[in-house]
Amino acid sequence: QVQLVESGGGLVQPGGSLRLSCAASGFTFSSYAMSWYRQAPGKERELVAAITSAGGIINYADSVKGRFTISRDNAKATAYLQMNSLKPEDTAVYYCNAKGYYFGIKDYWGQGTQVTVSS
Repeated sequence: QVQLVESGGGLVQPGGSLRLSCAASGFTFSSYAMSWYRQAPGKERELVAAITSAGGIINYADSVKGRFTISRDNAKATAYLQMNSLKPEDTAVYYCNAKGYYFGIKDYWGQGTQVTVSS
């Protein structure tokens, strides 16, 4: 059974940091590209950061460049999102996503973790 379990969300003051984790199971993690998305109330889900299966290519949304860092540990089947210099506009539910190919395109989502940036 495929599972993506996010953790690390919470309430943080502006300027603070959080580290999100996404623990994967049930598929060959090292063969999948991993991404973090977020969705704020009343807004569409948006891509925050993405990393290829071996970590060779990384992309960020302009709004988080220089503040967020995506990484992965294929040995632990876990993806991370380090978030620094957090702003109130970063408040959203953050979702982990895995994309790959196995007898067809596979697209898996986690349940999401709430990040609230507020004083």
